[in-house]
Amino acid sequence: MPDRRPGRSSPRRWLALAPFLLGGGAAWGADGAEAQAGGLLEDTRWGLLNRSVFERRSYTHGDRSNGGRNAVLPRAQRSDYAQEWGYGLMGTLESGFTRGPVGFGVDAHLFLAWNLDGDDYRVGKIRMLPLDAEGHAQDGIARGGAALKARVGATVLHVGEQRTKSPVFSSSDSRLLPETMRGWQVVSRDIPGVMLHAGRFTGSTDRHARSTDNPLIVNYLDPRTPRGDAFAFAGGTWQARPTLSLSAYLGRLKDTWSTQYLGSSYTLPLEGKRALGLDLQFYRSRDTGRALAGPVDTTTASLLGSWRAGAHKVGLGWQKVNGDTPFDYVSRGAIWLGNAAQLSDFNAPHEQSWQLRYELDGAALGVPGLGLGVAYLRGSGTDGRHVPQGGGYAWLGYGQGGRHWERDLWLRHAVQGGRAKGLSFLLRYGVHRANAAQAELNTRQLRLAVEYPLSR
Repeated sequence: MPDRRPGRSSPRRWLALAPFLLGGGAAWGADGAEAQAGGLLEDTRWGLLNRSVFERRSYTHGDRSNGGRNAVLPRAQRSDYAQEWGYGLMGTLESGFTRGPVGFGVDAHLFLAWNLDGDDYRVGKIRMLPLDAEGHAQDGIARGGAALKARVGATVLHVGEQRTKSPVFSSSDSRLLPETMRGWQVVSRDIPGVMLHAGRFTGSTDRHARSTDNPLIVNYLDPRTPRGDAFAFAGGTWQARPTLSLSAYLGRLKDTWSTQYLGSSYTLPLEGKRALGLDLQFYRSRDTGRALAGPVDTTTASLLGSWRAGAHKVGLGWQKVNGDTPFDYVSRGAIWLGNAAQLSDFNAPHEQSWQLRYELDGAALGVPGLGLGVAYLRGSGTDGRHVPQGGGYAWLGYGQGGRHWERDLWLRHAVQGGRAKGLSFLLRYGVHRANAAQAELNTRQLRLAVEYPLSR
């Protein structure tokens, strides 16, 4: 492997030990769940989350053209694998609220990340370590932001740089640093059993970005295609009973496309520590306004059923895309489909997919904090013959008769007590294989993440 670029410092590998030496992380962002205010300073909380992640992706059959990012290199010199190892430190501060009928406060965050192992030939594709404008690997990230907040009763408004969670617009936290958004959102829990949620965002910061001044991310749209500069949404969730929830949302990417969402989760407890579960997700997407991405008319649904018996849980999933464009979404985390897996979303035009999964809960076997699982997914029927030419999705290159499969395995453990309480490990391994008409890469992935939190 070629050396790093001249003038660059060598990787600071010693930082990989930091999760064991430092502390980290209270969850943060707007959840609207604050109870009665004790005061601006009295209710202030801080968190520090240490995270180290190593990931390697191998691209088989000599697929150098789309393997590691390496866009700055001649195609013949690009590696057929991507590998990144980094350490991230995420500090958060959540103030309380001032006393009175309307309470005010502020939430702030500061993120730091260091490149432990990664160079121009291997970084970028995984979206964990930073790049400069020309695609060269960088040594680190330092970024931060803040959001002002106001509360009336159990309704909270946040304005500024923040994270959010909804089935149509959601911040991802699946790499070294989390994704953040720029805009406003309001969450209300004034009605018992009901959570209402609305917002409008005009920018996002990807997980490996060094700057917070970035446009919204649309995952499958051609980067050269114009798209709307704002995403607005509204919806909510009704907890009808402890075992049943219903959700509905509307979202709109300005002058591009709109999304309607319905979702439901139901659990039926049975005797002998057994239970049946059912999760339904439904998305309806159509072009809107000036239709900058071209015609969009897609219906996507997934159904995931499960059977739990003691420590064991078996799931069977089905998913279907009905439309000439893939199911697409704004922000990295806004896909709640049951078959959206580790390496593929199984969201191609007209694709139908199935999933079989098994999970083991160590707590039921006397090993709390331990969990493992395995999943197998298979998709077929991809048909890209009618993707609108000249639209924003023609560049993906889907053919007729596309099919693929994916195998995923994961093992996690969280220390439950003692001085190392909160220390957690997550090991993931995945394999994806596809034919040419499916248009996704043949990939093998290995990822290890270690976290250690400290919070007040």
